[in-house]
Amino acid sequence: MLKDIHPKLPMRNKTVTRDYYINKLGFKEFGNEDYDGYLMVQKDNIQIHFFEFKELNPKENYGQVYVRTDDIDTLYQSFLKKQLSIHPSGHLQVKPWGQKEFAMLDPDNNLLTFGQSI
Repeated sequence: MLKDIHPKLPMRNKTVTRDYYINKLGFKEFGNEDYDGYLMVQKDNIQIHFFEFKELNPKENYGQVYVRTDDIDTLYQSFLKKQLSIHPSGHLQVKPWGQKEFAMLDPDNNLLTFGQSI
């Protein structure tokens, strides 16, 4: 029955979040309308939604998304080429649970982990 999931993460500033996901990570805005305080982005088959939370303290934000990919090496290299910041403890590595992963933080401290089964 279940077929998709679209995580909702907090954002303090829609313009900053939109810029990061679209201009840096390569997502596109999803939908035909611009909703006040809400943003939807999509890349390939992945959709992420954001809700406005202006009072969010990034140091207290524990928002996380795990995104599976079928070409982790190319994705990682493309982000490095764009000089995007990789999480200090999240550089590309093989994990004991059989995933090759890397992680990064968005402007609101939402953790984005990208992984591929090996």
